[in-house]
Amino acid sequence: MLGAESDRRAAPMLYELRIYEILPGRTDAIMRRFAHHTMGIFARLDIEVVGFWQEVVGRSDRLVYVTRFEDMADREAKWLAFQSDPEWQQVKADTEADAPIVARVINSFMVPTPFSPLQ
Repeated sequence: MLGAESDRRAAPMLYELRIYEILPGRTDAIMRRFAHHTMGIFARLDIEVVGFWQEVVGRSDRLVYVTRFEDMADREAKWLAFQSDPEWQQVKADTEADAPIVARVINSFMVPTPFSPLQ
């Protein structure tokens, strides 16, 4: 099969690295929010999570995760859908009713190198 579908599969996927710097005392809150709410919303909106990590040596106030998208347009459309999702907005409001959870989000966008096993 040639054409747009073939071209899309040939292009490398876009990976987004997200690092959440968590406010003091709020690590359990963000872990619960992802485990019990956010992951389900991501699945419903077709946001693919590659993995989550917590540092075991070094800083203890960060949650790191990677998502995968077809390209930046796919990422922008899915992230907009997530941000405007009524369920997400309610979950965010409920889980931050007492205090904010995240101090800062650091994100970067990456594509695999030609020699990456992710090709």
